[in-house]
Amino acid sequence: MATHKNPSDPVEAYEGILEHPDTDRQKIAVAIDTGVKAIGHVVMWANVLLMAAIFSQVSLRYLLSQNYPKLDEIQWHFYGIVTMIGISYALITDSHVRVDVLHMQLSRRAQRIIEVIGILCLLTPFIYLMIDQGYDYFYESLRVNERSDSPTGLPARWAFKAVIPISFILLALAALARLIHDGHALLYGPSTEREGGSLRRILLVLAVFAVVCVALTFLVETTEEKLVIAMFLTFIALLFTGYPVAWVLAGVGVAYCGLAYLFDNDLMLWTGLESTFTGLDYLTLGAVVNRVYATMSNAVLVALPMFIFMGLMLDESGVAERLMTSMQRLFGTVRGGLAITVTLIGIILAASTGIIGASVVLLGVLSLPSMMQQNYQPTLAAGVVSASGTLGILIPPSIMLVIMADQMALSVGDLFMAAVFPGVIIGGLYLTYIFFLALVKRDAAPAPEGAKAPDWAAVKDVLVAVLPTLALILAVLGSIFAGLTTPTEASGIGALGATLLALGYRKLTFQKLWNVLVSTFNTTAYIFAIFLGATVFSYVLRELGGDELIEHVVQSTGFGSNGTIIFILFIVFLLGFVLDWIEITLIVLPLMRPIVNGLGMDIPGFGVLDEPALVWFVILVAVTLQTSFLTPPVGFALFYLKGVCPPEIQLTHIYRGIIPFVLLQLTGLALVFLWPTLATWLPSVAY
Repeated sequence: MATHKNPSDPVEAYEGILEHPDTDRQKIAVAIDTGVKAIGHVVMWANVLLMAAIFSQVSLRYLLSQNYPKLDEIQWHFYGIVTMIGISYALITDSHVRVDVLHMQLSRRAQRIIEVIGILCLLTPFIYLMIDQGYDYFYESLRVNERSDSPTGLPARWAFKAVIPISFILLALAALARLIHDGHALLYGPSTEREGGSLRRILLVLAVFAVVCVALTFLVETTEEKLVIAMFLTFIALLFTGYPVAWVLAGVGVAYCGLAYLFDNDLMLWTGLESTFTGLDYLTLGAVVNRVYATMSNAVLVALPMFIFMGLMLDESGVAERLMTSMQRLFGTVRGGLAITVTLIGIILAASTGIIGASVVLLGVLSLPSMMQQNYQPTLAAGVVSASGTLGILIPPSIMLVIMADQMALSVGDLFMAAVFPGVIIGGLYLTYIFFLALVKRDAAPAPEGAKAPDWAAVKDVLVAVLPTLALILAVLGSIFAGLTTPTEASGIGALGATLLALGYRKLTFQKLWNVLVSTFNTTAYIFAIFLGATVFSYVLRELGGDELIEHVVQSTGFGSNGTIIFILFIVFLLGFVLDWIEITLIVLPLMRPIVNGLGMDIPGFGVLDEPALVWFVILVAVTLQTSFLTPPVGFALFYLKGVCPPEIQLTHIYRGIIPFVLLQLTGLALVFLWPTLATWLPSVAY
């Protein structure tokens, strides 16, 4: 689902022309590209400074028994600058998240047409709003010479708020460069750009969604409710065009704000619908600037780039290769031993990285050729790698749990601890399934011919490979569970620890550090871009009464407390087929908080947890969303794996291979649902 440019693709051949532009417009576009990338390459080093600031904060607190508010603020200043400047870099490098199901089948020309329309109709209004209102927001702060709320904090708060209009000016320039590139290619591009599908499929999908939208609006009475349904379906329909999710969210939010304004002012009576009283207009929508600032200065979200950096650095350190080599010797004579090895490494990587794409690709590259050589069934091989790579989204430290904690106003530490048992249970179910399948169906996962029985040397190799990684995991999670550090501080310590581990393995070079910083910069940026889009979308949705409509629909089912939870999880499961976990977490999950609180469920908190029902519910949603990585048509893991698997593994093998693992995930979900203490006991013990 996350797409990036592929320089080896023949339809991208035209891009090489841009290295030697022959028109003034092209020269302008290339100059913008170069400038935005240069700024990004400077700003991305702020992640190293962020790591240093976190380490300094923890060290000084324990050495001098003092807290330093300036260091706290410096941390989220670095985070805010990196994320806001990063969104323009991600646009230039085409690194944003998109739904690729239909988009990748289109000709390059059709893709360019979609991008041009998307920039003009969806992204441009949002950019204008944020530059205009962001400047006013900054100027007011400058006028009063705003400084930190803390007497010992940083001065000149207005300087940080200036990042909002500046970053969107950069985004506007990046969008202009994309328009120039696309416009020139549409006029003068080579004939190869026409190879592939046309826009007919996209138009057909939009037409089907339009019919469904009209049909569903007859089920509700008020104009506001009709607009809510239309808004949500418009968002899903436009996702299938392949335009980046972040800007679809933002553009649809701005568009429906304008539509609500027209209904409020009796300018849409010709439709036969009644007027509304939403109060939405340009100025009220400008309130999202304050929400953007709140996201930039969110101390919880500072952990995101650090956990991402930690995972990517561990991948570069060669930990997985060492584990694969040593564990293969340990399980070499066992039927299904290689599949068991992959699953165990997946669990270890999950507890140390949490980066799904990196884990799936790494496991696929390391294990799939060996599995095919040992005559594994392609379906089992694909299923094992896909499922094992997705464990990182659940087993802490998980970036999804960090975002969920922020959206649901819960403790990150509580969610980390609550996810430990469910994650281990699902990993255990994988191992049990592989072990028994290999016993019952001997040709599915045969033992390698001529494999030697493990000896003490093999055990020693495993320990040497595993212990440093386990030490890092214990340093990160153990410091959180013991209350020694906050999750944000632990993320910085983990990033530093992964860097030291790479140094210890003699794998760290300047080029690898550069690659990790660029990937961290890009990944953090496109996640934050979705934050921005979801902020606009959810604000308009709430003002239209979307939360009341959803709450009414859920409560009117009459299923009772347990039935309502199952119904919500079923909806989340279905949404996972077409939406990414980030959109569901940012848009749908917060709407469920009042509903779950209103159920009055007696979930054991052992007298310690303030909101045990919410902690349990969030973990249930997290386990459900783990399946979204494996369910077509937009499952992340499926596309990541397809990009690296051997030619004998077809897409049908991948789809068939993930079915038993999705069922195992749902089994784990059922266990946590039936025994809530699996989620609430550990966080209660820790505190």
